[in-house]
Amino acid sequence: MSARWGIISTIKAPLPQILDFAAWHLELGASALYLYLDADEPQALEVLNAHPKIKALHTDAAWWAKRKGRPDKHQLRQCANARHANNRHVGKSPTTLDWLTHIDVDEYLLPAGDIGDTLAALPAGVRCARLRPVEALAKGGAEAAGETLFKAFHLDQAQRQRAATACFGDWGAVLSGGFLSHVAGKLFFRTGMKGLQVKIHNVIWEGVQNPGMVELPQIELGHFHADSWDHFITAYRFRHQRGSYRAELKSQVRGGGAPNLHDLFTMIESEEGEAGLRRFFDQVCTATPDLVQRLSNEGLLRRHILPLPALRAQHFPDS
Repeated sequence: MSARWGIISTIKAPLPQILDFAAWHLELGASALYLYLDADEPQALEVLNAHPKIKALHTDAAWWAKRKGRPDKHQLRQCANARHANNRHVGKSPTTLDWLTHIDVDEYLLPAGDIGDTLAALPAGVRCARLRPVEALAKGGAEAAGETLFKAFHLDQAQRQRAATACFGDWGAVLSGGFLSHVAGKLFFRTGMKGLQVKIHNVIWEGVQNPGMVELPQIELGHFHADSWDHFITAYRFRHQRGSYRAELKSQVRGGGAPNLHDLFTMIESEEGEAGLRRFFDQVCTATPDLVQRLSNEGLLRRHILPLPALRAQHFPDS
């Protein structure tokens, strides 16, 4: 029997982007979406909650007042909302869903087959399964009509850094697999684990981090972290100060000596300004024919078609 699965997401995005995210995962077979809106989006609650498989909540001041106040860091709000969804919506009826995953609105599950069948095939002792990311590339002339190209990475560290150097030149030495965002990925975890702590990239149950975890290569996580120059530069300042490029994060590359992303981007800006950031983006994040060929040579190129406007119209025809 195929497993029933759902998604938790804390979201701050325009309604069309939320609907694209929801429609894609409903089309893949999600039984439930638990969406926590981090900012007031007019009409979003009405549109989303009209769908029988979606539970959307606006986490406003009244919401956080009941929970000892609103955490300043969005990462802490994400964790709090994920725990709430797991405990409130499925904790009382663990048979409603078999599996949940906590992902962001710019992350799209990219399965090789049916997700429910893949999860149902996992042994009973597997409590969680890791989804590894692939990063979307900006259009650069090497994609076919309607395609989105993604870069992947090798799990083996030595192989990863060798391939990063082959694909990204000097940048490969300071970027894990040529990625700007996380390579840890996210988790599918079983429902019904009382007291489960849901973190951004991990879960903790009865004092054990990621109990019975396996890798799940049949489902990749398409991350639209920097899929266009406009997207990258618009999000850049927040990420550099408070987000995924913030100062306190460690370097992505193991072994010491490599700067973290905060210091790397500070150096590029100080030497070349925004033009330097654009040069970096063009070389690392854009699907130029040369980069696509290098990724293909390494077995690290992914091609997908995501017909989001059509799926949005199909699943939300009245929106």
